Amino acid sequence: MGRLGNIDIRNLEKFRDELNNLQNSDEFVEACARELAARLLRLVVKRTPVGDYTKEIVVTAKREGKKHKKGEKYTKRVNPSGKKGGTLKRGWTAGKSASARDYAESMRVNHYDDTYVVEIINPVEYASYVEYGHRTPNHRGWVIGKFMMTISEKELRGIAPRVLENKIKKHLRSCFK
Repeated sequence: MGRLGNIDIRNLEKFRDELNNLQNSDEFVEACARELAARLLRLVVKRTPVGDYTKEIVVTAKREGKKHKKGEKYTKRVNPSGKKGGTLKRGWTAGKSASARDYAESMRVNHYDDTYVVEIINPVEYASYVEYGHRTPNHRGWVIGKFMMTISEKELRGIAPRVLENKIKKHLRSCFK
């Protein structure tokens, strides 16, 4: 019988250990869920409309200025109500724990069997009306919804495979250095 020579199995043992590290993938899957949730949150915040409470009024210039002469009429935008827009946009949040520093890392990921869940919520009371639409105050018309969450979710579904593929490649490279 022929001799095979010396076999160095240290690399095989190292490879076995790296494969064992891959089996503990719960943290990696949670990190993927957090990243997708952070991307969805960014998309939905960007798409959320901001209320504009200003209105145009006609003003007569009282004195000479850079833009207008005395007695000239011009339109000016004012905010008589004092309301400020952006409450809905600032209201978006993901389920998070209070102790973490990095927002994406602080998102709470719930694990149910083989499903990972991160809640994206907006506790502002009129969020659903802006999302899906609502009747007008006189009940004679309909205000069409903005569908900021619905559209953002569809957009995320389109880019998620590419994002996850890149994340998996990066993770595998770090495991098999």
